[in-house]
Amino acid sequence: MSRALPRSATTVALLADIPSTGHVGEAGAHRFTMRGEGVGERSAAFVAFAREQTEAGRKVVALYPTWQSSDAERAVNFARGAMRTDHIAGIGVDLSPLALSLVADQLAYLAPYLPPGMVAALCDELPRHLLAGAWLKTVSGLSTIPTSMRQHMGSYAPSVSFLAYCAPTQQVGRMRASDVARTLPFRPVQPVQLLYSTPDPGITGVFDDHLPQAIQPVATRTLPAQPLGPVYWGTAKYVEFVALSAHPQALAYAAGSIRASSCSWCGEPMSARTCPFCSATAARTPAQQPVPRSGPRPSGGQGPPAAPGPFRGTAGPAPGSATRPPGGHGAPDTPGPAGRTPAPSPGDTAGPGRLPPPVDGGHTPGPPPPPPTDRPEGPPFAGRAPRPDAPRTYSR
Repeated sequence: MSRALPRSATTVALLADIPSTGHVGEAGAHRFTMRGEGVGERSAAFVAFAREQTEAGRKVVALYPTWQSSDAERAVNFARGAMRTDHIAGIGVDLSPLALSLVADQLAYLAPYLPPGMVAALCDELPRHLLAGAWLKTVSGLSTIPTSMRQHMGSYAPSVSFLAYCAPTQQVGRMRASDVARTLPFRPVQPVQLLYSTPDPGITGVFDDHLPQAIQPVATRTLPAQPLGPVYWGTAKYVEFVALSAHPQALAYAAGSIRASSCSWCGEPMSARTCPFCSATAARTPAQQPVPRSGPRPSGGQGPPAAPGPFRGTAGPAPGSATRPPGGHGAPDTPGPAGRTPAPSPGDTAGPGRLPPPVDGGHTPGPPPPPPTDRPEGPPFAGRAPRPDAPRTYSR
């Protein structure tokens, strides 16, 4: 019997007016432009889509730009509240429109082969494998990437231009022809493909003369300008670009570099401190921990991630009940409120761990109190004391 995950477990959506690059073919994220008179009208299309997907048993990973997030966040909250489900995750991504479009389509391409939690975790991992940015004539209106006062003043010089990067790091620097190759913050694995777009094709001369020579792509594609490009870059005089690896295993390497743990509440793999679906903040066993299985593995050598086991934690002791020591059975007793250790039974003899000599006129201490009733029945644990399970986290 096959243990592969269902190929329709996750659906990727992009909540912004960001058209597809078409770089991954037919596989692409479902896009919602978020247009309309009011927030309800702008959210209606996504809410209806999310209802259809969740009723079909799928989870939705909804991406949106952090620099234009108010309507997208409301749409995600509307969908989660209307259906009373945590199967919809809204994730903000701080990328330029062209880079965000490519990342959303890459996630949609990987979604059939990964669990929903891993798809959500890749929202932060995929930008680390890209070189994305823009050539800018001025940075006077740039507010999405930190800039200095000196750079703002340099924007008024007629012969000065800038290179701004949004992935894998955010930085802005002056465009110097001799330093372009040396100052690149990242080089994708060869072979490299270059995608770029601009609203003004007449200003690409400086870009064409320097940046492709520094990146050395094997293929270059010119794409239509993104509608939100001037909003992100703060000017219409820009050339936006994304350089990515065209190696056949590039996406598989990015997915395999994630260190994830299973969420303590919903069981989804998570790499952040908070689960993107249920908002739980605790994690239990590593999601990629090898689990013995019967039967042959797929031919690729790596099977699907193991399903998380049943939760074994507790919600904590009831109010007013005694709290047992973390050692459980076999652990030493802890001192009582008065700082005294419970005495052994009176039938023991003197010696290590035995009854001490009589005190106070020959009176011996009484027997210890009965063990608390909240301990499980059975013999003491032999060997190392078990560790306590993490408390269960409840999300709203």
